[in-house]
Amino acid sequence: MNVLSQTTGYAITALAHLAASPAASLLVREIAAATDIPPPYLAKVVQRLAAAGIVDSKRGYRGGIRMAAPPETITIAQIDKAVDLQRVPDRCLLGMTDCSDARDCPAHSFWVNQRKQIRQRLEVLTLADIVAFEARRAGRASTENIEALAVESTQSR
Repeated sequence: MNVLSQTTGYAITALAHLAASPAASLLVREIAAATDIPPPYLAKVVQRLAAAGIVDSKRGYRGGIRMAAPPETITIAQIDKAVDLQRVPDRCLLGMTDCSDARDCPAHSFWVNQRKQIRQRLEVLTLADIVAFEARRAGRASTENIEALAVESTQSR
């Protein structure tokens, strides 16, 4: 079960790329190419992020988008709210149509507690956390590639 939508995932991916970029601003097509997000879809996501004040957007010559605030101050919950009003689904975990505190399903109390914990975590998880994670992951991938090349080189001798 996905808690966050694909739209939110695209927004987080694009913002992480933008926040990690040394350039002051990037074009939507540059971010789309680097992140494999369809450009027209990303353009709509960026409009929502700009409307929420998460990015600044400038059209035309020397245009592009840039972060409107430091990544440490932008939470995943803010990003989710900006691009997808759905947030953590309130529907029944088991898919029952009539599930509430008054008429609960077998998973109701568990799911109410889990939704609360998920929401709390998304309120403290920041874009900077995502950028740091991606940097560590890229470092591991680079190390693994170097190690694989070394093993390959040794085996070919």
